[in-house]
Amino acid sequence: MTLSEYVLSIQDKRIAVIGAGVSNMPLIRLLLKYNCHVTVCDKRSYEELGIEGEELSSLQAALKLGEDYLEGLDQDVIFRTPGLMPFDPHLEAAREKGSLVTSEMEVFFRLCPCRIIAITGSDGKTTTSTIISELLKAAGYTVHLGGNIGRPLLCDVPEMKESDIVVLELSSFQLHSMSCRPDVAVITNISPNHLDKHKDYQDYIDAKMSIFAQQRKGDKLVLNLDDEHSPYYASAAKSNIVYFSDMSKVEEGAYCLNGELFRAHDGMARKIMDASDIRIPGEHNVLNYLTAFCATDGLVEDEICRKVAMSFGGVEHRLEQVRTLDGVLFINDSIASSPSRTAAGLRAMKKKPIIIVGGYDKHIAFDGLGDDLCRFAKRVFITGHTAEKIKAAILNSKLYDTSPVPFEMIDDFKQSVLAAARAAEDGDIVLLSPACASFDHFKNFAERGNTFKRIVMELKDEDIGHQE
Repeated sequence: MTLSEYVLSIQDKRIAVIGAGVSNMPLIRLLLKYNCHVTVCDKRSYEELGIEGEELSSLQAALKLGEDYLEGLDQDVIFRTPGLMPFDPHLEAAREKGSLVTSEMEVFFRLCPCRIIAITGSDGKTTTSTIISELLKAAGYTVHLGGNIGRPLLCDVPEMKESDIVVLELSSFQLHSMSCRPDVAVITNISPNHLDKHKDYQDYIDAKMSIFAQQRKGDKLVLNLDDEHSPYYASAAKSNIVYFSDMSKVEEGAYCLNGELFRAHDGMARKIMDASDIRIPGEHNVLNYLTAFCATDGLVEDEICRKVAMSFGGVEHRLEQVRTLDGVLFINDSIASSPSRTAAGLRAMKKKPIIIVGGYDKHIAFDGLGDDLCRFAKRVFITGHTAEKIKAAILNSKLYDTSPVPFEMIDDFKQSVLAAARAAEDGDIVLLSPACASFDHFKNFAERGNTFKRIVMELKDEDIGHQE
């Protein structure tokens, strides 16, 4: 079925699209172009929608806005936004009335004409997805990178060819209850995340299973040998499983031992490169490359893997070096929205950084973060809605009595960045790695990272604490 055939098949149905955000606006425009009966439901007011609201009005979409935007859902087809979980009572009530609840991503899987490599996990999704895309492009493929990484791809389907490859980053929100069958499915790792949205941790773990649940023999599933959840996933998989590890050899997949990266088949390994030659820093990026090497094995030759790893400079907002001012290096790791991701960033630093943490509360425990901050940080500036919880984690850390890390709580984000700069001396690193989502003060992690970069770029020598 083509995209136009799909839209024509629902043209006479009543359609609701929940959320006029980045992932759904192209879908809304497409449906309205075909004169579909579309109601756009959004929690924001017309004024808050701004330009999007004006555009929707000009396209003659029906609007249901404000706090009651989910009341009375009974349309024939309902496209949910990723942030609204399928078990929401309003959606469940609509299903009981006969509504079909789907999503832009679920429809994309139905219509995509080419191979799909899909990546999910708690940490490393975006970097791994981008590395896979870079490897494939270097090998000569036409690649479409999208999904949770920020670009919806449904409206691009007519331009896709069978020889192309789609690389999708998928969140637990997108995967929850979704039917999909990628040719290659990747789960980077699993740790507690988004517990403010999921019923519980098990619901989060199970949501990730959708990425491979419909796979068959001949499809590929890439799992982390060192992750405690991988046996659970492997026991439910029907596809061909390969593993990556930075702790052990694997029979099928990729691994790193003694600073060397290998691909393995039937227990026979061949070296690809030295870990020290990977351009982007951090042990977690070694894992990201091992994952990508597994996903692209058979598509990308070893030599191309080596060249990309030695030249690729990383992804924006992921340990992104912003500038060096008066001997102080400022690094933007705004993507670090979980304690485990911040821990990885801390370990990637060449010296203990002055770190800025805190943000929106996803109901994740910070106990381990307290230990990591005491062990790896020179000084901590805490901001955002989770400030008290992070403070408690530091004070309750078993390491605090012997290795007390200095910390300061500053509610205003800009002031926390300025305070970190004033505390820095020649040779220091100032690291934004929040360990939390951004929604307390920002639209998303990118806006938070861009705000950090703007503040840093406006700094002058006299704003740095140490002067020659």
